Amino acid sequence: QVLNDEHKLELNVLETSGNSLIHKDILRHQISQKQGTVSTKTRSEVRGGGRKPWQQKGTGRARAGSNRSPLWKGGGVIFGPKPKNTVQKLNKKERKLALQTLLYNKRKNISIIDNLEDAIDSPKTKSFFTICQKCGV
Repeated sequence: QVLNDEHKLELNVLETSGNSLIHKDILRHQISQKQGTVSTKTRSEVRGGGRKPWQQKGTGRARAGSNRSPLWKGGGVIFGPKPKNTVQKLNKKERKLALQTLLYNKRKNISIIDNLEDAIDSPKTKSFFTICQKCGV
């Protein structure tokens, strides 16, 4: 609605009802930005290690079945990171309520400029800066 050259934003939100949803939505966004391509090799993926280093009994040393064991230098990593796809689900209505709550809480800091494309004749920072100064932003 346009009333006296001001736009009115009508949202049915209590002051702090959706703050936890805003937090969940921000977490969902940050988790979805993870690349998830980190990887290490396990003992089965490391090259080599097919032969038993020494016999099971009679040497006096501890028994060993492979020189690619995680205990050995050059061996695999025990519980290292593997590539994974991280997606956190948030319901559509919860996401919408989070956005509404955010807009409602920031309503005093929002200023809408109508026909901004018509006011700027060339894409210059200087002209945009003068328009922002005129609007008191």
